[in-house]
Amino acid sequence: MTTSVVKKIAGFMMVATVLTLGAYSQVRNDAIRAFNAGVGLMKTDIPAAIESFESCVAISEQVGDSADDIRLRAVNVLPSLYFQVAYNLLAEENKLQEAIQASHKALEVAEKYENASVKENTEKVLIQAYSTMASDFFSAKENEKAIQAFDSVLMINPDHLNSLYNKALICRGTGDIEQFEQSIDVYIEKLIDAGDSARVEQANEIAVDFLRVEAGKANQANELERALELLNKAVKYGPDKEVYYQFANIYNKQKKFSEAAENARSGLELETGSAEDKAKFYFELAEAQANLGQTSSACASYKNAAYGAFVDASKAQLQNLKCQ
Repeated sequence: MTTSVVKKIAGFMMVATVLTLGAYSQVRNDAIRAFNAGVGLMKTDIPAAIESFESCVAISEQVGDSADDIRLRAVNVLPSLYFQVAYNLLAEENKLQEAIQASHKALEVAEKYENASVKENTEKVLIQAYSTMASDFFSAKENEKAIQAFDSVLMINPDHLNSLYNKALICRGTGDIEQFEQSIDVYIEKLIDAGDSARVEQANEIAVDFLRVEAGKANQANELERALELLNKAVKYGPDKEVYYQFANIYNKQKKFSEAAENARSGLELETGSAEDKAKFYFELAEAQANLGQTSSACASYKNAAYGAFVDASKAQLQNLKCQ
């Protein structure tokens, strides 16, 4: 049992003793007996204590104003007891489903009796329970259920960053681009508000990488418009040399040679590696230049592309263009 509830028990035992000293009507005495029974059960049987306090409240409401003091004392402790049931189910018994059900009941009681602290603590229990459930579903590869559990967390706390992040990762794994975008965008927005630039950068890199890979799949399947759509989504998250390379490659396929040349140059500006690393960018640039009638520039670019996987194709084009 938590410290706060233990303190409440001590206080309520003293109040109950004072209440038994006066002379009251029979029905009021019934309310007092129910109250005292609840106090006696708080240390040993919380569900039974809840039942006694609920009985006290019901009887007090029948009596009316003259028993309002007793009702208020019972109402003051009930939300904490409902919370304790939920907390024990989660922390001590690891019964997630039961803990969630008990937490929803505790929230209902906390809201009914306007107990803000119990409401806040119960929401923390719910978030922990749903997060653990989501992790279990993910481990079992039940991705849809895992997403639903994270959504349950976000209904309680829309600012729960771990849930937004983990939901985005699951959507990345399942290839759900729309849900991935929604989750990662909200995640990044909240990180920006928090001034967490390191995690903003990390999230942007994750988004670019995922969308670039999906664009590559579309490109290989010759779904060029779909690939361009995905690449345009990717550039929202920052410049990336591989995105520019794919743009150049697709625009060359579509005979949009000016756009291809522009993106090949943008990729080259970001590529700081070896001549072999730069070869693919030079090759796409050369292809665009040759088709634009810029033969001299194309020859220079094909020479720069003649490394690694592009050696044979570049040499063939150098011969075709009669480059010196």
